[in-house]
Amino acid sequence: MFDKLEEVEKRYDELTNLISNPEVIARNQEWQKLMKEHAEMENIVNKYREYKNQLKIIEDSKTLMEDKELKELAEMEMLQAKDKLPKIEEELKILLIPKDPNDDKNIICEIRAGAGGEEAALFAGTLFRMYSMYAEKKHWKVEILNENETGLGGYKEITFMITGKGAYSRLKFESGVHRVQRVPDTESSGRIHTSTATVAVLPEVEDVEIDINPSDIKMEVYRASGAGGQHVNKTSSAVRLIHEPTGIVAECQTERSQVQNREYAMRMLRTKLYEIEQKKIDDELAKERKSQVGTGDRSEKIRTYNYPQGRITDHRIGFSIYQVDDFLNGNLDEMIDNLIANDRAEKLKGHED
Repeated sequence: MFDKLEEVEKRYDELTNLISNPEVIARNQEWQKLMKEHAEMENIVNKYREYKNQLKIIEDSKTLMEDKELKELAEMEMLQAKDKLPKIEEELKILLIPKDPNDDKNIICEIRAGAGGEEAALFAGTLFRMYSMYAEKKHWKVEILNENETGLGGYKEITFMITGKGAYSRLKFESGVHRVQRVPDTESSGRIHTSTATVAVLPEVEDVEIDINPSDIKMEVYRASGAGGQHVNKTSSAVRLIHEPTGIVAECQTERSQVQNREYAMRMLRTKLYEIEQKKIDDELAKERKSQVGTGDRSEKIRTYNYPQGRITDHRIGFSIYQVDDFLNGNLDEMIDNLIANDRAEKLKGHED
């Protein structure tokens, strides 16, 4: 580990010199790339220097202990430094875990009603509201790309984009089947129903990351459908893109302009195709580095929202929160922090193995 840390520190020092070189600064694109690499290394280098500083305190204290007047103070400083070392070592191990390259990206999220009829559609709406409120707390932007509403205000499906730095890093563990146990508004007898909704969180993909042959795409246009009133389009501005080799479909109908809808549909299509490629890679590596939390299995039941007991349980990590209303109002950080901590622990275990 320490050989690797020495290499990182050496590269960091090289970058420090490069990013202050006027010739490099003049080459703006190269300079920005180096600045990003430098920033990504900063935390680990600072932590490693803190570690080396504690080692130096221990060595200096050994010398000072030879002086009778300073011996007591030196012993205290040495013990304090020795106490700090294990914690710093653990922090360094975590910092050395390779970062998910998608963490800083925007996301495209799809929520689909599962088992449970109208109640499942209402639950899909509850989840959309929850993620929207969480995004608002983070000062992220939410844009609906495609929606299929039901008469009672739920969604058979809704696709939306969340734009904001680190959106994927915070929400990537939300993919999977969410289960709700509650008395539906549609139920007159007061019986508890169990319904589900499926969530898929995908990192938005740039043009350069995946190459799509334009001749493989079939485009269809149609009139947008919605709740009625001013939102219903009287022209064929909604766009459906079909990637013929895979059969993947991406639709957008929320913008007035056909051009804008096509642009958003292309963003969704790129993201879905990227997910397929990424899954192939992940499947190949799964045996070597299977994370217990997981981020992509849409068939996995990940969480139960139990209204009568006021409890939300994430089954992957066995963690429960007893504030349903607070959670559904977008206060997700406690759950997300626990998911991230568990994922890091699993990766750290795999890293050491």
